[in-house]
Amino acid sequence: MSLQVYGIPNCGTCKKALQWLDAHQVAYEFINTKEHPPTLSMIQDWVNALGFKPMRNTSGQSYRAIGEAKNSWTDAEWIDAFAKDAMLLKRPLFVKEGTAVAVGFKEEVVRQALLG
Repeated sequence: MSLQVYGIPNCGTCKKALQWLDAHQVAYEFINTKEHPPTLSMIQDWVNALGFKPMRNTSGQSYRAIGEAKNSWTDAEWIDAFAKDAMLLKRPLFVKEGTAVAVGFKEEVVRQALLG
């Protein structure tokens, strides 16, 4: 299985997810979105798979800094914003065999998405 986990190393939720993956012996590649931001094309694919709402990191400073304009943004505007600032993306984001399958870390959701 090809699994990429996108996030940042100092994110507590990412750490929990990686510990869970290690404990369940799930092979993965961790990709630091600060050092290697996802491309616009990747983000478009992720939004197509999961929708833009679950992908928003609503607790981050980048999200709060946008202001009220974000409340009326279209999918295209969110995709553009995610591409310009990867900190707007909720983390971790799980991409299995090229398709985004889960975002955030809820054990039952990740277990179903990755292990069936």
